[in-house]
Amino acid sequence: MDKIVNIATVSDYNAYWGLKDRHPLVNVLEGSQITHPIPNCRKNFGMYVIFLKDVKCADYLKYGRKEYDYQENTLVFVSPGQILGYPADGSTYQAKGWCLYFSPELLRGTQLGRHIKDYTFFSYDVSEALHLSLQERETIIDCLRKIDDEINNGKDRHSNTIIASAIELFLNYCTRFYDRQFITRKKANKDILTRFEELLDNYFTSDKPQHLGTPTVAWCADQLHLSANYFGDLIKKETGKSAQEYVQQKTMDTAKTLLSDSDKTISEIAYYLGYQYPQYFSRAFKKWTGMTPNEYRVKE
Repeated sequence: MDKIVNIATVSDYNAYWGLKDRHPLVNVLEGSQITHPIPNCRKNFGMYVIFLKDVKCADYLKYGRKEYDYQENTLVFVSPGQILGYPADGSTYQAKGWCLYFSPELLRGTQLGRHIKDYTFFSYDVSEALHLSLQERETIIDCLRKIDDEINNGKDRHSNTIIASAIELFLNYCTRFYDRQFITRKKANKDILTRFEELLDNYFTSDKPQHLGTPTVAWCADQLHLSANYFGDLIKKETGKSAQEYVQQKTMDTAKTLLSDSDKTISEIAYYLGYQYPQYFSRAFKKWTGMTPNEYRVKE
């Protein structure tokens, strides 16, 4: 059985690395600090963890059920409750790169704490990691060094606020760099958008709506082998609409076609599209078009 080690606190993770605590709620680790091999194990984190692998290496991570081989200059984000690591099979690895980890407690009462959920890349799959240019890497490492300096030197009542602000700056740079990555991967994103369109077309010409209901963003993302947050962010960047709005538009466009070109009743159309109750469909259609399904059918 694959044993999972609970890493609930910063102190737990420091102990895993063989480090002394410098701050109870946050730490920055540079790989050269760890001179001994580290046993592999899968870890259930109770905090936020960010890894930067700044060299090519053969370290593998298993994230959920997926395995991922780091590329050069890669950032991976982990949020509390996520499981990351390689199964404990007796093998070891040598720490390389950088690691920032901090407790949710550090963020309480701070600006970052109020909108940490806006950084959706904490819920991306590892295969959707952020790949940095050399210049971006230097910016990220500079941020990590500033956080590290504050951990070493900040011993007053302002320390936690300043560290949280420095982490927020770090995450804002990550947001900027992810925006750049979405742009530079535009062709791949267009391919995903095309597959998304085909997925929805096929959904409404199959019996899936009757069995699964109206299509959800989570279902679509899973079919495209993407995390829901990454998929949602990608669709927003490419179309200006949220993934939910995109699915809803496709559903309503299909409804319009059925109202115009078929003899199905309103109830039959509702069930055909996956609505459990016809009134739910009528309410959604009116909200989207400003007309009831009957009013739209008469107008057409």
